[in-house]
Amino acid sequence: MEKIQEMTGEEITELWMKYYSSHETISAVIPTQIYEMILNRSASCPMFLYALPQNEGYELFLGQWSGHELHFTSLINVQTMGEHAPSQLILYHYPDLKEEKGVVLMTAEMDPKFITVHQAQCLANQVQLFYGTQRQETFRLVETFNHNPADFKHMSVIAELEQSGLGPAPPPRRLVETLETD
Repeated sequence: MEKIQEMTGEEITELWMKYYSSHETISAVIPTQIYEMILNRSASCPMFLYALPQNEGYELFLGQWSGHELHFTSLINVQTMGEHAPSQLILYHYPDLKEEKGVVLMTAEMDPKFITVHQAQCLANQVQLFYGTQRQETFRLVETFNHNPADFKHMSVIAELEQSGLGPAPPPRRLVETLETD
């Protein structure tokens, strides 16, 4: 912390991202304003169901906030092990610099037997999509999951994910179809 006191938020961002680029994990630097929104929303809506694209369909993960940490566990593990289900990905947020430098640092701890760096990045991107969004309709999915679970539909999460571009791309049109319709 002493070494970065003289650095700007941009310099800290560059240093943080460069350092973690050589590690088998994910990292991010979140602007204070966005992190404050995410943190405030996580206080009233501490859990959400995330959809991780797989080869065939999606695997669902439960994300649960605990202070500045976000723990992800596959839904199948939650259903089979309950509260003893281990976290397969934990996002750690470090808000020490948010006031003075305008940034919150994030890194992750992940179980490589269950989740890849690419999959961890997809889940982290969804946190911003659902908790850091300006679109009230998108955050409403999080509110529904937490406050009206009987009305929650997991397919709405998948639809939002695909609409945002974070889900899998639609299957390519066959070349024959392309030639016939062009």
